[in-house]
Amino acid sequence: MNKGVNKMADTEALPIRRYAQAIVQSVRDNPTVVVIGETGSGKTTQISQILSEAGLARDGQIAITQPRRVAAVTVAKRVSEEMNVELGSLVGYAVRFEDCSSSETKIKYLTDGTLLRECLEDKELSRYSVIVLDEAHERSLNTDILFGVLKQLVAKRSKPLKLVITSATLDGEKFSRYYNDCPVFNVPGRCFPVDIVHSMEDHQRDYVDAAVDVVLQVHIKQPPGDILVFLTGQGEIDKAIAQLNKAIGTLPEDTCGPLMLLPLYAALPPEMQVRVFRPAPEGVRRCIVATNVAETSITVAGVVYVVDSGMVKQKHHHASSGMDSLDVVPVSRVAATQRAGRAGRTQAGKCFRLYTRNFFDRQMPDVSTPEIQRTSLAGAVLYLKTLTLDVDVLSFDFLDKPQKEALEDALRTLYVLDALDADGVVTKAGHEMSAMPLEPALARCLLAAQEGRCLPEMVSVAAMLSSERLFVQGQGPGDVTARSEGRQAGSAPSTTAEQQQQQQRAGARLKALMEEGLGDHILLLRLWEGWCAAGFNRDYCRDHGLDLRGMNFAKDIRKQLEGVMAGQQQQSRHSTHSRAAPSGRGDQDSNPAEGARHRQGRSGAGDAEAGDGAGSGRRRHRDGKEDDHDRSRRRHRDGQ
Repeated sequence: MNKGVNKMADTEALPIRRYAQAIVQSVRDNPTVVVIGETGSGKTTQISQILSEAGLARDGQIAITQPRRVAAVTVAKRVSEEMNVELGSLVGYAVRFEDCSSSETKIKYLTDGTLLRECLEDKELSRYSVIVLDEAHERSLNTDILFGVLKQLVAKRSKPLKLVITSATLDGEKFSRYYNDCPVFNVPGRCFPVDIVHSMEDHQRDYVDAAVDVVLQVHIKQPPGDILVFLTGQGEIDKAIAQLNKAIGTLPEDTCGPLMLLPLYAALPPEMQVRVFRPAPEGVRRCIVATNVAETSITVAGVVYVVDSGMVKQKHHHASSGMDSLDVVPVSRVAATQRAGRAGRTQAGKCFRLYTRNFFDRQMPDVSTPEIQRTSLAGAVLYLKTLTLDVDVLSFDFLDKPQKEALEDALRTLYVLDALDADGVVTKAGHEMSAMPLEPALARCLLAAQEGRCLPEMVSVAAMLSSERLFVQGQGPGDVTARSEGRQAGSAPSTTAEQQQQQQRAGARLKALMEEGLGDHILLLRLWEGWCAAGFNRDYCRDHGLDLRGMNFAKDIRKQLEGVMAGQQQQSRHSTHSRAAPSGRGDQDSNPAEGARHRQGRSGAGDAEAGDGAGSGRRRHRDGKEDDHDRSRRRHRDGQ
């Protein structure tokens, strides 16, 4: 009980508590409120409790979205501890593959993607009285869609819905204008001074090695305090931890104390993530090596030193090729400031930046490009057109509108995939695809596999493709091929001769499967079937260079996809169709006005959804010639 009392005293001292009454009154008086809470203000954990204590959860739940599942789970746990309740009762969370909430839940943390899926099932999100979009500055694709969807819902829902937008760094004026001049609260943070140390040279090419060197110097020379390192992905994190373990093992015993190395990234299992939030044993310094999941929302107590690589992985879509790429790019200055702030949460700290002051001032972007302006919009467009909120994609009220070419590419892709008909209306296949937690192309593959009676195999391939990481670093098919051709391959984090021999044997087994010559998808299927036949054991993964955590994640995805497909098959058996659906394009939404607008726009300019790639490739303009969109559609269709 004393522990609960102490935590309550700590939360009452947070800066945002001083603004509690004003925030509550503003939420009561306005449909939308923006709260800019600086680092250390307590906004992520306290706003939900403040609103609940004021009685705003009496008529429905309070939902708080997070861009990442790690944050949703850990913040929910923290809030349940502060309120001294069992997780899953009054306070719960919902993320992909896991729903830890109940009918008793009043405060629910969930990812933005989970809230979007709930909107498909319940167009008015009737279970919620307040929705809080936290970390809005990150501008994930899902969050940007929620900005517009919830703006419409707040205005149209018969039962009042309150919307709160929160962030540590946000353009308050821009958001206020977007939400009809809504009020903006600025809440100061509770941070200690952070000494920023810039590198004498830029390390964009060797930032992993540079980060390892800095961590060793900090551990040997700096006073006690945990270290937080920002890298871009799981592979780099594993490599850095292996290098640090090796380097520390070669140091004389009296050089430094013990160092506990802990990884932190989105795909890390929850039982391993929780280790980051436990205090280290007496006399042991912790070093958390993380992706940008540790940049916002979650606070790792005890961090005094931050090592910032200045880099992040971002997905980019290339409309010309229809391909996505995951590129390592510099973070924004806003993100760099957020990272540095992690060192000043509990005491004065230091941030070691692996780039020069000149790079920070002149080469880093001010803010990150919103995801909606750099990724494929096929999934987002299908989602918006499937909503029963009468959403028109082209006139949809985006905070930052995507490029016309990106929307055209998305609509063209959905037409080729049979998700839209010639008038841009969602087909029966499109509705089925939207219910799957997959990219549209992969969802369409499952529908085709169902018709071709090879659904179990395709579900396995889709699950494997959806896992973030399947192979241990340096042991993937590309690495095996590179070694066989005498080219440089990725380095595996091996430390002993025995491990190196094991990796060579795993590479030989993988190469034997690859020599079937049937392509990557069949290779993934063979690996899945082999692991399944082996009883999903660890040895099979080790013997084929597979990452056990990644394979278990694929197993979870496969289970979910099986449930989705079984539900669709059952619904199909029990449904009756008034008319046949030719070529899988029937059973469409009926919206004559929208269809007429699409058809009319075919011969005009400026209507990207009419000349949007959703029209028939056989249509011509009045002069009998194809336009660029017609030719593009035909090329895409013939390419199938």
